[in-house]
Amino acid sequence: MYLELIRQMQQQGAYYASLAHIDAFRLRFGNPPELQRLQADALRETGQTEAASKAYQSLLHGNQAAAAWHGLGLIAATGKQYDLAEQDLQQAVQLDPINVAFLSDLGYARLSAGRIEEAREPLAKAAELEPANVKVISNLALWVLLQGDDAQADAIMQRANLPQATRDAIQKLAVQLRPTAATRSVTDAPTASVKQATPHSALPQTASIPGMLLDRGTTPASSEVRP
Repeated sequence: MYLELIRQMQQQGAYYASLAHIDAFRLRFGNPPELQRLQADALRETGQTEAASKAYQSLLHGNQAAAAWHGLGLIAATGKQYDLAEQDLQQAVQLDPINVAFLSDLGYARLSAGRIEEAREPLAKAAELEPANVKVISNLALWVLLQGDDAQADAIMQRANLPQATRDAIQKLAVQLRPTAATRSVTDAPTASVKQATPHSALPQTASIPGMLLDRGTTPASSEVRP
């Protein structure tokens, strides 16, 4: 019951209060791994990055390992170390392959690193696993924008009833990330003397992914949502 109270505090953004209750819990009941992970999350959310990183590192070999890798990935992403973030988040996904938050954050890290095509798989998985998740929808719309399909991205955002502020934020992110994507595309391009194979993927093409999403109901989004 007490751990659930701490979880609820963090869901509501009361991270400092949760830290106080974590200390109180530890005095009464000990220091189980989940409590350590909740403390690491609270430290990260309150800007205590070094302490959070150490706490996550201590959890990489137990039952909180997936969440710990996720936390390390978020720290790396906050520091704009997107390649490192991708590596850490990939570890989290390998340990918990149907966790929608992990998949969505991995896709976003790849978008931020300019790996647009590689972002497709985790974002498509997240969208099919949880098509009403506003963060997933936002990241999917961002991916479609970076593919150059503004009409499909707009259709996704309209059907999901994303507020205008969120749509504007997604559009702004797309503008910010396009130069990174273009640079990565040039860097990864094959030389002219090498015959490039036709790309193949078992995943649906750009136009298909929004279709799967739009065929399913979505819940209205809060104006507080950010992609």
